[in-house]
Amino acid sequence: VNIDEVRGLSHDELMKELEDLQRGTMNLRFRKATLQLQDSSEIKSTRRTIARIRTVLREREIAEALQS
Repeated sequence: VNIDEVRGLSHDELMKELEDLQRGTMNLRFRKATLQLQDSSEIKSTRRTIARIRTVLREREIAEALQS
């Protein structure tokens, strides 16, 4: 997922995606701890996607504050 795709989502879609990814991160960590995770780079890519979503949410928050 790149930043342009994230910027194209609505606020509600971003919040739902963020929640899903956070749950997914927890599941990935459990799978890693039980040695069921084959590709540990999934954790890193999920964390980066979460960071992208949080960045877009913050950008929108700042833009809204500047317009007021």
